[in-house]
Amino acid sequence: MPGSELDVSSGLNPTTRAKRALKNIARPMGLRLGVFTQHQPVALRVPALSEARPAGVLPRVSIVTPSFNQRRFLEGTVESVLGQGYTNLEYVVMDGGSNDGSAEYLRSVESRLTAWRSEPDKGQADAINKAFALTSGEIMAWVNSDDLMLPGAIDSVVAFFTAHPDIDVVYGQRLVIDHDGREVGRWVLPRHSTSAFLWRDYIPQETLFWRRSLWERCGSRVDASFQFAMDWELVLRFHEHGARFARLPRYLGAFRTHDEQKSLAQVEKVGRPEFERLRQRYFPGTWSRHRQRLGGALYLLRSIGYSWLEGAGVVQYR
Repeated sequence: MPGSELDVSSGLNPTTRAKRALKNIARPMGLRLGVFTQHQPVALRVPALSEARPAGVLPRVSIVTPSFNQRRFLEGTVESVLGQGYTNLEYVVMDGGSNDGSAEYLRSVESRLTAWRSEPDKGQADAINKAFALTSGEIMAWVNSDDLMLPGAIDSVVAFFTAHPDIDVVYGQRLVIDHDGREVGRWVLPRHSTSAFLWRDYIPQETLFWRRSLWERCGSRVDASFQFAMDWELVLRFHEHGARFARLPRYLGAFRTHDEQKSLAQVEKVGRPEFERLRQRYFPGTWSRHRQRLGGALYLLRSIGYSWLEGAGVVQYR
């Protein structure tokens, strides 16, 4: 996942320096998108979601959680999913053989889970693929074991998918929380922009839901050759297969930033090379790169505008 930029060094190439200069200009204007810690920790304020649950037979929703030695956060994640109160829910937790009490916790709640396992795997993507192989729901998503699904998220997504059968993928706004679950930021996303997400991984993974028909069309897997950017790779593959996307003006998930987080620890060594690998694969031409960067810059400016409107109370995201 994308994070806040590190210090600029003289060894950076001109493109990277230009991108960081843009962010240095934009941050005083109110840029939130792409920045994790935006302010001092405050009590988590979860906006209420008010969508009525669709009438009739509810579509089955399949949620999976990959985990490894995340016991201190795992219970919060599991309860955030089970606490949705959605009756036609499949929830599978795939633990990589943790030695921190995760298996004992999962055993204590196994009657509320569709399935769980605690065994060695080949990494996060492998765990996600194993978990999804045990599911059958029409709507799919994964939530990492240190993140949260916000109350009412599934109802909002199901209501939208039901009302918009032409849409294949939906995602929403993100809250950012710290180690202790206190809010330290918000990602306010404008309406969906294809050019922006082709340039940078701006879609909050913990808010991403998609239809199984699309998943099967795209190979029914997360690419296990990626350790860091497997969510962006999946989004780009969805796009390559003609998926239609929509951003919901709702806070659907909370992303946790903490010292042991892969997103922070591996962004330079693993993340950036994987981002570049994806850019080379999906838009290798120079002109294509320039177009995506321009789209990304315009998207950041729109995000600043939406953040101002929210802060002024003109727009109320739920």
